[in-house]
Amino acid sequence: MVDATVDVIHRGGLECDQNYMIEGQTLGTHDEPNPDLDYEEIPVWNLVIDHPEATILWDTGSHHEALEGHWPEALSQAFYPYDAHEHRLDDDLEAAGYRLDDIDAVFQTHLHLDHAGGLEFFDGTDVPIYVHERELKFAYYSAKTDKGSGAYILEDFDHDLNWEVVHRDREEHFTDVEFVRFPGHTPGLTGTVVHLDDDGTLVFTGDQVYQAPNYEAEEPLGASLLWGKTEWFDSLQRIKELERRHDAEVVYGHDTEQFSEIEDGWGN
Repeated sequence: MVDATVDVIHRGGLECDQNYMIEGQTLGTHDEPNPDLDYEEIPVWNLVIDHPEATILWDTGSHHEALEGHWPEALSQAFYPYDAHEHRLDDDLEAAGYRLDDIDAVFQTHLHLDHAGGLEFFDGTDVPIYVHERELKFAYYSAKTDKGSGAYILEDFDHDLNWEVVHRDREEHFTDVEFVRFPGHTPGLTGTVVHLDDDGTLVFTGDQVYQAPNYEAEEPLGASLLWGKTEWFDSLQRIKELERRHDAEVVYGHDTEQFSEIEDGWGN
C-alpha cells in the first residue's frame, strides 16, 4: 500500500447516443419502430496520481480544438465535444493545482480521441508516455488504414514522444500502481490498479467499462466500440476477480452518476 493521492481532473464532456455506451440500449419494436434515443452527456476526466516516486498524469482527454477542425466532422457529430474549447489540458491541470512541469510520467489507457488529445503538450519532452504495445500498434494501424477503429486521430499521438511501451499483461513501474491490460474495447486497453494506504484498492477500468450496466449487468459496450466481445467478457471477469481479491472500488470510464461521487478524488 502506498501513501499517494489521486486527484480527478474534469476535462469536459461528450454528447452521444447511449447505444454507444450500452449495446441495444434503445431498440425498435413492431408497434414503436422508431423509439426516442437516449442522447445524453457523459463526462471526460483524467487523474493525477501524486505518488512518492512520480506525479503521474492518467490519460490526457479530448483535444481542446476538437470542434475547430481537429476532429473530423463525422466523429464530432457522433461524440459531440460540446465544451472541449473550455478544457485545455494545461489550464485544467492548473485549476487542480498542477503545472505541466509537475508531471513526471503520463499513462495512456488507450489512444482514442477522448483520451489522447493532450499528448501534444509533451511533444519534444523526455516525460515517459506509458502505453501498451498492442494499443500503440493498433492505433497507428487504425489511423493509417481504413481498418481497425475509426475513433483514433493520428494528430493526437503522432508526436515526438518518449514512449515507454508496456509489453506484458501486468506491469508495475511505480510501487503499488499496477498497469493491467483489459482487452475488449481495444486490443491494448490498459487499466490501473492502485493500492492506497488509507482508501484501499482502486481499479480504474478505463473504457473497458463505460458505465454501471456494463459492469453490474454485464451488458456489453455498443458493437461499433467493441474490438472483441469474447475478450471484453474475459476482461470483465478479471476486473471482478480484482474487486473480490482486494475488496476494491471499481471506477468506470464514463459514468455520470459515479463521476459525481469521485470528483473529490482519494487520499486528499
